[in-house]
Amino acid sequence: MKRAKKSHQKPRNPEAQNPLLKKGGSHARQDKRASRAKQKAQLRRENG
Repeated sequence: MKRAKKSHQKPRNPEAQNPLLKKGGSHARQDKRASRAKQKAQLRRENG
């Protein structure tokens, strides 16, 4: 019986493990529309 070929493991990406890359995060909107949406969401939370 033939055996299935084992695929070799890919080496890890050293760029992805860079500690400087952990400083980034999600980029939130900073414009007028974002602030109004934030206010609206907070209002909804308070009023149930």
